[in-house]
Amino acid sequence: MSEDDALYDRRREEMVRRQIEARGVRDSKVLAAMRKVPRHLFVSEALRHKAYEDYPLPIGEQQTISQPFIVAEMTQALDLTADDRVLEIGTGSGYQAAVLAEIAFRVYTIERIHNLYMRARRLFDELRYHNIVTRYSDGSLGWKEEGPFDAIMVTAGSPLVPEALVNQLTIGGRLVLPVGDQFAQELIKIVKSPTGVREQNLGGCRFVKLIGEQGWREG
Repeated sequence: MSEDDALYDRRREEMVRRQIEARGVRDSKVLAAMRKVPRHLFVSEALRHKAYEDYPLPIGEQQTISQPFIVAEMTQALDLTADDRVLEIGTGSGYQAAVLAEIAFRVYTIERIHNLYMRARRLFDELRYHNIVTRYSDGSLGWKEEGPFDAIMVTAGSPLVPEALVNQLTIGGRLVLPVGDQFAQELIKIVKSPTGVREQNLGGCRFVKLIGEQGWREG
């Protein structure tokens, strides 16, 4: 192991202890994934020294890699098991998909910005995440052909809970997404049952806008 690798390992461990465990994330699978995935490889070389700090970072195309705590909190909210098939809307840097892939059986992730899609796909190959399936497309309508999914995560803000995604959940499936406008959003968890859905508000958050079809486009 190089000196740089050892330094990043120490910073990643400190990130988990100070930013994630200390703020209430208790799922051992999530903590193990956050300790393993090399977040510094999902940002530009110029920003690698900031990769384990407690805030989002720009990744180009007016997009960001999410704050580590939010990644951990959203992942924990999905209540994942090793057999789960997960859909992610908004690949971005690919970091969230990698965290999900450390826990779930298979991760399907969709990105509508080609440069981000290609960059993430190359990185998944380099890091040997063979259980991540990528798609270059508008993800606002989900991925019906591969559904239903045990869990769905949306990593961009939506003005509403999209019915198309709820319809692609299995019974007992979980959907986690930020809902609101560009100024104020709430992190919402949906659990699907045979008789409907149960909704839980997990608190305030701030994500880039989700741009897609059927009224998802803002501004």
